[in-house]
Amino acid sequence: MAEYRDDHTLLLPYLAGLGDGPVPGGPKVVVIGGGHGLAIALHAARRYAGGISAIVSVADDGGSSGRLRAAHDVPPPGDLRKAIGALAAEGSAWPAVLEHRFVGGDLDGHTVGNVLLVGLAEALGSTAAACAEAAKIVGAVGTVYPATIDPVFLRAEVAGEEVVGQVAVQQAGARGRIRNVYTLPGDSPASPGALGAIMEADQVILGPGSLFTSLVAAVVVPEIRTALALAPGRVIQIANMDEESPETNGLDGTDHLLAVLEHRVRVDTFLYDRQARLAVNEAYVFEHGVMPVGTDLGAPDAVVYDPDRLASALADLL
Repeated sequence: MAEYRDDHTLLLPYLAGLGDGPVPGGPKVVVIGGGHGLAIALHAARRYAGGISAIVSVADDGGSSGRLRAAHDVPPPGDLRKAIGALAAEGSAWPAVLEHRFVGGDLDGHTVGNVLLVGLAEALGSTAAACAEAAKIVGAVGTVYPATIDPVFLRAEVAGEEVVGQVAVQQAGARGRIRNVYTLPGDSPASPGALGAIMEADQVILGPGSLFTSLVAAVVVPEIRTALALAPGRVIQIANMDEESPETNGLDGTDHLLAVLEHRVRVDTFLYDRQARLAVNEAYVFEHGVMPVGTDLGAPDAVVYDPDRLASALADLL
């Protein structure tokens, strides 16, 4: 999907004018997921929210994040980095700095933000503390929490076989439908701050982004799934606008919702773009106890959400 490719420059035209945030008297909003999809939702939330919290999957085992995770035994920093950059102070140089990727030498392939977060985690003793300190450095308008205290691995079933590891699960979509996703170890505790944010939120947003390896990876953490079931705020899943090959090969918009529901995760409202390439069967969504809301959310001439339109739709759902 174009909006979630790992090239931050693709998003820059649509993420200009972030909005200062937080909005005085605005609602408390929690966004759960990972990657650029999470960043887009955060850019929308800062336009209307009085308080913003991001809860980020830490199951990544590929690329720079995977290398740093293996070498330093820390949660992978990549998606945390993207969330912190999305919440940085308006006009700040930090989003671009965090995304700067080194070429050549010992740091080849690593980003400034990834190295910074790992260094902070080692110095401060935890990834949660590292995220809090990095948020201060960039003047973030919200808080970023890793979904779990410790790094986890994804496990899923594809075509009757067990697949372990985020990269492996993502690629396994080429062989069949990804099912029964959970994190290993299964009893890995969620970040306490993440659980508190969910229970205090007026609105909880799931996605958009990589369906199984970012969104489902975060919400199947047992304590997070329980907190979502008990949360006082409305839980909204934002549909993806296009297929992400090979992870979601053959899935339409309705299938994206069903994938979350099949993992026993609460969803109250399914928000989707009426012009998206993935069809949504509203009657079928209703039958599963979820309210479908379709509207025009896309940016002109691109398969990506427009943050202003997305912010307006999400604010209306309050």
